Amino acid sequence: MTSSRPSRPTVIAVDGRSGAGKTSLAVELAAALREHRSVTLVHLEDLYTGWDGLAQGIRRCADDVLGRLRRGEDARWRAWDWLADAYGEERVTEPGDVVVLEGVGAGAEPLRALADAVVWVEASTAERKSRALARDGETYVPHWDRWAAQEDAWLAADDVPSAAAVTVIAGAGEARPDGATARVLDALAELPALREALAPERAARESGTVSARRLAATPDPEALFASLFGESTYAVWLDSSDACTDSAGQRSRFSIMADDGGARGRRMTHRGGRTKVTFGPEWGTPTTAVFEQPFFRWLDAAWGRPSLPRVGVEGLECGFALGWLGYLGYELKRECGGNDVSPGSFRGTPSEDAQLVFAARAVVLDHELGETWLLALDAPGAVGWLDEAERAVRGATPPAPATPPAPATPAAVAPPAAAAPPAAVGEAPRFTARDSADAYRDKVRDAKAEIAEGNTYEVCLTTTLEAEVAPGSAPDPWLAYRALRRRSPAPFAAFARFGPLAVASTSPERFLSLADDGRLRAEPIKGTRRRAPGADAAEDARVRAELAANPKDRAENLMIVDLLRNDLSHFAVPGSVAVSRLFAVETYATVHQLVSTVDAQLRPDASRAEAVAAAFPPGSMTGAPKISTMRILDRLEAGPRGVYSGAIGYFSRTGAADLSVVIRTLVVQSAADGSARLTLGVGGAVVADSDPDAEHDEIRAKAFAVLTTLGAEFPD
Repeated sequence: MTSSRPSRPTVIAVDGRSGAGKTSLAVELAAALREHRSVTLVHLEDLYTGWDGLAQGIRRCADDVLGRLRRGEDARWRAWDWLADAYGEERVTEPGDVVVLEGVGAGAEPLRALADAVVWVEASTAERKSRALARDGETYVPHWDRWAAQEDAWLAADDVPSAAAVTVIAGAGEARPDGATARVLDALAELPALREALAPERAARESGTVSARRLAATPDPEALFASLFGESTYAVWLDSSDACTDSAGQRSRFSIMADDGGARGRRMTHRGGRTKVTFGPEWGTPTTAVFEQPFFRWLDAAWGRPSLPRVGVEGLECGFALGWLGYLGYELKRECGGNDVSPGSFRGTPSEDAQLVFAARAVVLDHELGETWLLALDAPGAVGWLDEAERAVRGATPPAPATPPAPATPAAVAPPAAAAPPAAVGEAPRFTARDSADAYRDKVRDAKAEIAEGNTYEVCLTTTLEAEVAPGSAPDPWLAYRALRRRSPAPFAAFARFGPLAVASTSPERFLSLADDGRLRAEPIKGTRRRAPGADAAEDARVRAELAANPKDRAENLMIVDLLRNDLSHFAVPGSVAVSRLFAVETYATVHQLVSTVDAQLRPDASRAEAVAAAFPPGSMTGAPKISTMRILDRLEAGPRGVYSGAIGYFSRTGAADLSVVIRTLVVQSAADGSARLTLGVGGAVVADSDPDAEHDEIRAKAFAVLTTLGAEFPD
């Protein structure tokens, strides 16, 4: 605790209707804050001038108390004597490092202007009345309606709940072993205005240790995810679904499963510069922190700064040891030099630019060693979850040995376009395209005209396939993903569930990886050939060789390689950027791909979040040069891309990150009535010698795996 008088205290207002539980929360919050600083607690009820004095009490507090404390001055004021119904004794309140103001109206506009953060405590009318009358006895009974009318009038003119930075459920002040008040403190520490003031609490949270169990077991990953996270509303599975195939490499060694559960779990959403972090999902209505801040600036504070502790797990070779997982949508380009494109009326495009869960518990599958790691951040309930997870691993029957089709028999892995979906997936949806075939070809010609004018060198032109599905006919995203991972296994497959939004991806492309020691790697894909159904081994080899030698595809790939070399160089050690692989052909179940690898070493003093931002959005999904080409794309494309063309992956507490490019991805937006909107983004790079017909054929090839999994066809 400090002894010197603060020149400008930090002010936290705790507000809510009468009986919501503000006082208990404020007292516990003040006690927790006193561990590292001096705290002054002010009760607004001492300033009300009787049962009709709400408005006057707010003004008195602003003029006589909070305004002076905010300036670091003593506040001299007279408390209201409720029994005498008159002003009582004079009091002197000294400012602490933190001032906690509690009471109905603590977040009102005159006081909100003097506060660093407002906490709003929410509760039902019945719950509040019961608590208030139990607390104050018969003296409050004849005045309940009278006081409630003042609250109604005040809140009708001043929407404090919407202006509050932190919202907490009723009963937040009740003692719980997991510390509900600690969740409020976590939420306050998330706010940019309080990060410095609450640095000790934030550091304690970020440096927490991890309990780990290492099991010599290879469970069925689908059964394991369903067992541990199948009921989680927010969960992510980063799935190396090709781990058992002949084409699997080091990129396919690990799979990660996690949700936002546990006493330390939380999640975040970001939309148009506004960030919302939600804490405590296991206790019903959660605690939330809402603030204005660009996404990558938030990521820098939450993960990317060199000063943050890097906490790993001994023996675990995976870069992930708990942390954030989820997606970064393409529209975050607005923070990286691109224009702002709003989702507008595009119902199937998520309004959230990014969604992540903080995994305080997770499973890591090491496919190479045949091991399963169970990880949990030390907190109440962690040991119980580890026990539950170990039972789930033991009970998940190992998957049958994979029998992937060899490249020589593409007919076995590329079913006919009209193939029926697996019975469990549901009725085949009918897709439409934002751009007809002719319209897409015309846009290819427009892109070529931009190239001819010297405005760009390469344009990654995309379109979106969309399907409206009626209630009762919508595919189950989980079942669809299970079918997709079998139909088209890939090193960067992923399934993610964020409330009504589900993402089922079978991406073969790494956007960017960042090791804990600062090694950077990007692996762009440019150049795709579909493996034709019915083709023999010789024909498949011919297609592969043609892709490897094709001048147009090599030119596309090289332009993106150069773009990524530039992106990585902004935060790399000078001279460390290198192309370790150029024009390699990788073969997957339904396509051949032309892939290159760009490596670099991050500067020790560089922000990891800023390094990610410098490369975002993925250059293979924009074209080159990036900024001017994104502006061309904004004009040519019919609407926002949403999740598609962004990135999905993790930001680990170790400082590592691994992100894939969101391609070959089905996005399902479910509605409350059981209907759903399905979207599938597809695109290809346009260069000077691109053929419009060939470009349209390429997007059909890229949509093939997802569409056939659903039993759907490419729209005419």
